[in-house]
Amino acid sequence: MIQSFNISKLGYNISCIQQLTGYIKKRVTEHQIGQVKYVFKINFFMDLVLSIYKRANKKITDQHKLFREANDPVIYVEKKREEYYTIFQKYCHGATSAAIFGKVICQKIKEPIEQSVYKKTARDLADDMRSNCKSMNRSRANLEKDILKTLAEEEDFNKYMNYIHNPRDHFNSFIRDEVSRYITDKFSVRVLPKMKENIKLLQQKIMKAAHESTEHVQVNSGDVGLWLKSFTQQLSDELIFSEKDLSGVKHDDVEVKLLEDVIKQELPATMSEISKSFNTKTFPVKLDYKFRPDELLIDHFCWCCWAQCLFCTNTVENHDGDHSVAFHRVRGIKGWHFFQTQYLCAVICTKVVACDQDFNEPDGTFPLREHRRAGGVYTDWSITTDLSELPYWKWFVCRFQKDLERYCNKTFDGYVSSSSSQTEISAGSSVTLSCQLYSLAEVSCDDWVRSEGIQL
Repeated sequence: MIQSFNISKLGYNISCIQQLTGYIKKRVTEHQIGQVKYVFKINFFMDLVLSIYKRANKKITDQHKLFREANDPVIYVEKKREEYYTIFQKYCHGATSAAIFGKVICQKIKEPIEQSVYKKTARDLADDMRSNCKSMNRSRANLEKDILKTLAEEEDFNKYMNYIHNPRDHFNSFIRDEVSRYITDKFSVRVLPKMKENIKLLQQKIMKAAHESTEHVQVNSGDVGLWLKSFTQQLSDELIFSEKDLSGVKHDDVEVKLLEDVIKQELPATMSEISKSFNTKTFPVKLDYKFRPDELLIDHFCWCCWAQCLFCTNTVENHDGDHSVAFHRVRGIKGWHFFQTQYLCAVICTKVVACDQDFNEPDGTFPLREHRRAGGVYTDWSITTDLSELPYWKWFVCRFQKDLERYCNKTFDGYVSSSSSQTEISAGSSVTLSCQLYSLAEVSCDDWVRSEGIQL
């Protein structure tokens, strides 16, 4: 949310804090009305907000500092002091108008060059991660397998609940963490070389634009105004820079061939100065919000359907026609339980549709195999019979059985009567079977992941 405010470009406004506070309050309220057995005091909300702002303070401050450096007149003039003094010295030493104007151009294009390098590097980095980062070099389904593997290794119930109920948010956070880790761990070998290569290519393009602009003026018997117009047009795809940026700088008597020579002489120093600021601390701060590698990857992986199965919460990928998922989860994870009991269902919904199991809605009771009859959102889902075993979610229910029971305020233990067959079904039987099957009391999570793999 803080990144979306784009403070480095738009500046800090008190409304940012108001929006953040409103968002935090909303999430706390949503959590409070869930099935929890505690009540937050007003002190909790205040402490939570202060804690979050304390952590976010540096990010907001750094971004606002960039905004002030670019827009505060006092800071701007202070930064330009050395530049203007250098130009003044050149005048005092009888420098030509071309020498002074060429140096001004190199100073004016310094910031656009930096923006272009960061933007191009962000795109290159996103492409690089899609090719060389294991979690990013395949489809969304494979990315989800890496997410599930990470969740299994961390064994954090709260993170599981966030993934189950807010899958898109969890995907976004996972991608941002992966990108941040990639930048930190591989900055010197993957990021910095790309930045240096991009600034080198940009320097070559600027030099080429200067030379071709000189030839254009000579062929058309033009002046420095025509040179400047040609120069800015040729670089329009690379730099956010126009003739207006040089308004107020006298250049009527500038000789274009000398101007090209001055730019060739001054540009390497400008590029070297920009390159000195490349490091792991400044890279994330100076990236444009719209062109961050994590945002580009989020757009790539998360621009799809996020509908969740009505019976087990699993999400779908891009599809045509009805919603459907390749694999489903244990129904009790979503809180589905047997009618008029406190017993959670430990069966996967694709197995339930194979038997005479019903589900209740305000409009009546419907067979699961004919769920479309319930109307509404149920008409958009295709849930077909599948008797395959899904070890991952059996392991999850077994590992976090007590946490799930507390979260849903129900239990997997006990027996209930089936409404159609009048036979008794053990709601906890598959959980017990899962424990026996994987001997999780004796096998670590790493051993289980290594032996079973991540099977959705």
